[in-house]
Amino acid sequence: MPLRLHNTLTRSLDPLVPLEATRDGDPGSLTGPVRIYACGPTIYDHAHIGNFRSFVAYDLLHRYLEWSGYPVRFVMNVTDIDDKTIDAAVREGVTLRQYTEPFGRAVAADARTLGILPADANPRATDYVPQMVRFVEGLVSKGVAYLSDDGSVYFSIAAFPGYGKLSGMDPGQVMPGARVAVDEYTKEDARDFVLWKAAKEKDEQAQAAWDSPWGRGRPGWHLECSVMSLAELGETLDIHLGGEDLVFPHHEDEIAQSEAATGKPFVRCWLHVKHLLLEGRKMSKSLGNTVTVRELLERGYEPAAIRHQLLSAQYRRELNFTLDGLDASARAVQRLLDFEARLTETVPDTDAVELGLAGLADGALEAFQAAMDDDLNSADGLAAVFVFLNEVNAALDREPGRARPDELDAALAALRSMDRVLGLIETAKAARVVDADTEAWVESRIEARRQARSDRDFRRADAIRDELLARGIVLEDTPGGTRWKVVPVTPQEAAST
Repeated sequence: MPLRLHNTLTRSLDPLVPLEATRDGDPGSLTGPVRIYACGPTIYDHAHIGNFRSFVAYDLLHRYLEWSGYPVRFVMNVTDIDDKTIDAAVREGVTLRQYTEPFGRAVAADARTLGILPADANPRATDYVPQMVRFVEGLVSKGVAYLSDDGSVYFSIAAFPGYGKLSGMDPGQVMPGARVAVDEYTKEDARDFVLWKAAKEKDEQAQAAWDSPWGRGRPGWHLECSVMSLAELGETLDIHLGGEDLVFPHHEDEIAQSEAATGKPFVRCWLHVKHLLLEGRKMSKSLGNTVTVRELLERGYEPAAIRHQLLSAQYRRELNFTLDGLDASARAVQRLLDFEARLTETVPDTDAVELGLAGLADGALEAFQAAMDDDLNSADGLAAVFVFLNEVNAALDREPGRARPDELDAALAALRSMDRVLGLIETAKAARVVDADTEAWVESRIEARRQARSDRDFRRADAIRDELLARGIVLEDTPGGTRWKVVPVTPQEAAST
């Protein structure tokens, strides 16, 4: 079964058929990339964990398409100019660029920490202003946009008959409201949205105004995404991603202005990620109950545990993000790491009895792919991985310490293949890299413990073990000697010691 995605535009599960695959009439001959545009962060503050629910969902799609053999061109924008960024820059007494730059770097760093693959491009709105001006000029020349008395330019919703097809909104019922261009600018119809805003004193103060045929001004928010996506990906996108709050008016307005400009369908498939709850309540900056990735890291939670919880519900399902859930996710990630370690450390033995691991691996991959093909059902995909883990561990328990090399290779390859999509093991390992000085210290403490045990000073040996454990180093005594691994302690575990 091909990958099917819930398309907000058609309100149905649609098979993915990239535009490039249809150019010669043969859906099976994909010659170009799947073109994906994702609405990224507005960098007026640190991105919160709700933002990262969307970003991790985008990453899951990106990874799964590549895993499935699709070439991908993935673009996620950065909104560095809007009322919030300008107001904040003025309040801090700095330019727009000076204010937004640190937040842009912080979002990128948090994304890397959570194992999010880099996009092919991260266009910033302020770098595309000349293209935006030309785009608006084209809409004015077509008669679908008009200049207001104060030098602002508006899109005329009445001039675009298809308005409302994404959200199901009747254009006749569209009323002015939050984020539907209710501002200080004059316009012909309350439903119309702004494309170009005449500059105000605060815009000039923040160096957030540009010359245009209509005077000094700055782009409207909706305009920015249309121009950046068209510049980076062309006139028709295969997939457009965003949070569910962007369906109306942002994405509805993107469709109107883009299709009015090009005369072509703007997006073939729209995917929208559901809001995140935090401890049972909707999370938003306006409600004052947000938490950032770096705040969670400072509390001692691992990046892979955060990523696991964000993937624990399918992107269109409600997800209640909790600290208890993070603890459970940390344990789940550790089970994956322990499972991979067991597979790599089991002794390959061609004379071992056959355990059926290759068949379990094939079954797991089939179940995993079926789950992901069903609208990126990450919850069922995770379930397939852990069923596989349990089955293989049970099989290995029947012949402890050894297994046929071909079976071990098949099981390990399946695990790592599925993790290329989920990104959990790789994210956990990246966060647990130990520098040379720390490694030398651990080895010295292990040697001191070995000497204490040789001297029958078991109290000192136990104290060294506890010292290492407090640093997240777990010791395992085996017939071949003492091994160690990094297993960070959760905040709740630390509090109980």
